[in-house]
Amino acid sequence: MVWKPALVIFDCDGVLVDSEPIATRIIAAALTKAGLEMSGEAALHQYLGGKLTRIKIKVEEDLGIQLGDGWVEAIYEQQFAAFRAELKAIPGIEAALDALDLAGVQYCVGSNGPLYKMDVSLAVTGLYERLEHRIFSADMVPEPKPAPDLFLHAAANFDVPPGDVAVVEDSPPGVRAGVAAGMRVFGYGRDSGVDRLKEAGAHVTFENMADLPRILGVGG
Repeated sequence: MVWKPALVIFDCDGVLVDSEPIATRIIAAALTKAGLEMSGEAALHQYLGGKLTRIKIKVEEDLGIQLGDGWVEAIYEQQFAAFRAELKAIPGIEAALDALDLAGVQYCVGSNGPLYKMDVSLAVTGLYERLEHRIFSADMVPEPKPAPDLFLHAAANFDVPPGDVAVVEDSPPGVRAGVAAGMRVFGYGRDSGVDRLKEAGAHVTFENMADLPRILGVGG
């Protein structure tokens, strides 16, 4: 029998919306200004899937400096302006959600980002209305990814056991969180590369979102 999930949890950045290159470009510029010279590509590799407040703490420890209380908010402000000008949905994601709707499979969002960030990114890309009331942030739980807290919290809200949940992730921390939660993890490696996701423990990897319904067993 082909396994079919009862619930699919999507990461947001890099899975639903094509925000990672934009977001990490801005982080890289801010870190370079602070004294840690970094390209957008290097920031994407190093900080993909990380929670911005935790990135700030690590950089402060590494450089022995204080970035200031308003640093995270300033980064988000710059990201939001760029999102409104540039952000698009991941190609193929709307068809994938349509296939889940047709198959009667529930889905939601589970992201390390704050709710107000997802309010912007999902609204700009036209995805907010179909995901409203199904958006979960690491701010709701004790520990962000790679801890399993967020995914377990989301699954509990749908009353679905972890073994019946599929997680779609594009970052190693997100993959590790799904594995730790006892869920089946599908690693989307268009930007991050499938090798990194396999190393993190992804059960299945893919690079084209149009393939997701087929590999989830819900169509295609």
